[in-house]
Amino acid sequence: MAEWQAYQDSVNAAQRPAVPADSAALSVAAENAGDASATVTIAASASVETKTRLESLVGPSLAAAAEAQPEEFTIENDVMAVRFSTRGGRVIGVTLKEYTKYAPRGERHEPVELFDPATARFGMTFFLRQGLNNIPVNTMDYTFAAPSVAALDDGSQVVTMRLDVSDDAAVVYRYTLRNGESLAENYLVDFDVQLAGMTAQMANQTTVGIDWSNTSYQNERGFKNENMYTTLSYRFPDESSIEELGMGDGTKSKEITTSVNWVAFKQQFFSSVFIAPKNVASADLSFETAQPGSGFIKHYTARMTVPYTPQTDSYDFAFYFGPNKYSILRKVDVEGAGDLYLERLVPLGWGIFGWINRWCVIPVFDFLRNYIANFGIIILILVILVKLVISPITYKSYVSMAKMRLIKPQVDELAKKYPKQEDALKRQQATMELYRKAGVSTLGGCIPMLLQMPILIALFRFFPSSIELRGQSFLWSNDLSAYDSVWDLPFSIPFYGDHVSLFALLMALSTFGFSYYSYQQSASSQPQMAGMKFMMLYFMPVMLLCWFNDYSSGLCYYYLLFNLFTIAQTLITRRFVSDDKISAIMAAHAAKKSNGKKSKFQLRYEELLRQQEAQQRGRRK
Repeated sequence: MAEWQAYQDSVNAAQRPAVPADSAALSVAAENAGDASATVTIAASASVETKTRLESLVGPSLAAAAEAQPEEFTIENDVMAVRFSTRGGRVIGVTLKEYTKYAPRGERHEPVELFDPATARFGMTFFLRQGLNNIPVNTMDYTFAAPSVAALDDGSQVVTMRLDVSDDAAVVYRYTLRNGESLAENYLVDFDVQLAGMTAQMANQTTVGIDWSNTSYQNERGFKNENMYTTLSYRFPDESSIEELGMGDGTKSKEITTSVNWVAFKQQFFSSVFIAPKNVASADLSFETAQPGSGFIKHYTARMTVPYTPQTDSYDFAFYFGPNKYSILRKVDVEGAGDLYLERLVPLGWGIFGWINRWCVIPVFDFLRNYIANFGIIILILVILVKLVISPITYKSYVSMAKMRLIKPQVDELAKKYPKQEDALKRQQATMELYRKAGVSTLGGCIPMLLQMPILIALFRFFPSSIELRGQSFLWSNDLSAYDSVWDLPFSIPFYGDHVSLFALLMALSTFGFSYYSYQQSASSQPQMAGMKFMMLYFMPVMLLCWFNDYSSGLCYYYLLFNLFTIAQTLITRRFVSDDKISAIMAAHAAKKSNGKKSKFQLRYEELLRQQEAQQRGRRK
């Protein structure tokens, strides 16, 4: 089947700047029944005869629109400025007024630009019927008529652009930029498409295509960290979760043959989202990672289709251009779309980790922000609150480790009393009885630590994705959402980087101090800890230093405080809860349990030991 070559080029191009018609070439292919395609390339300066041929293929209205000069203009509200081009009737730039871009020296003067205007594409693709020919049209190849901008009584601004297809048929784009009291509303741009009188012009087709792409700027300090959280996200209808192409370098793509509710070109702290309340029928999604130092992060491409019938005369869409702020995204509401779950763009973690962040950390964080301006103090208070919540767990962990330490001489005596392998059952039974009477749990030191892990992991997800920390300074860090470099190295160290993050270094040192203290307390009572000395004292702190050197300084600061408070809490507990007091507790428990029944767990454990001993005797025979 014959094709219009320019249409194919525009669809297949991963990146294409808007080019004025006077310097662009227009390619047209006529489709004749039973004949091969014939392609005619026409420059803007072509002869009248050639232009007449173009008019015969696409009609005089589209031919004139193909040659017309584009215009650019900007409308704005309190939170953003949206830049339009009549070439394709598309949005070519969005400036967020309340956010600034990170500069190499740390200053913040330039407002955040979501994407590069030269790479911004948005085109609707369909076929027109011209006699026996089906002519493909991509609105990106045409200049819409001079736009009109109207202000509504509620403060909204409406931009209308029209692409005449014939004397009585046109594609009309209508953008509405709101200016209300809600931030969630003001970051929305309603996008309505009217197919005015197009039924007679449209060829026999079941879908209309949408071709959307752009390249996002690097807006944060570290390319590596920003790129880690930059991806292409999308949501299936009736799902409360979202999908992603994945994070990291390289090129990734996904072809989806089912309905999709919205597609987001997601950066670390900002997103451009195309919302289809009635869903798109299919989507071919991809991104390509830019080179570090280029000033860009990723080039996104979304090629989608929406259903079309001869009765279709309009489409209602919307764009969200704004921050990945949980409190804003959860309130975004588009008429007819239902629950969008845009707040899932903020990566708070799955399962219990996301639950802790959504229902515990974020409400507390937002509450503290209402009264405290310094985010370093807010993080300090957050650490204190977390330590207070888990203090009973920490206390139990300390008491359990102290009991193991105090009972260690008696365990050693049992080992001397039953030195032979065939006495293993007696030794284990005696040890378990000793533990039972003293009230010692062999898992007492592990379970409290495991119960703390969901909180620590939840906060690990919260800090790098919290836009509230962006641009906030504390001590020597001028941006708690990025790494704090106190020394830029003239070379790059593998797995570490080309700078020294002081908060990451202090966090690693505090981890070493905490690990050293914990090892000293547990090594004497738990001989197996000796084999973990290298991992605990040296390997783990070094790995954390390399891992967190590019991470959010706010996160490193939080873990530093957490380690220091844990050490202080342990020292205070040991001072006020002496070994004599713990020994008295153990003695009282032993007196209470001297005639007590064995637990079901202990009985099952002893039965297992008896079976193992019987098997060993059988093998020796």
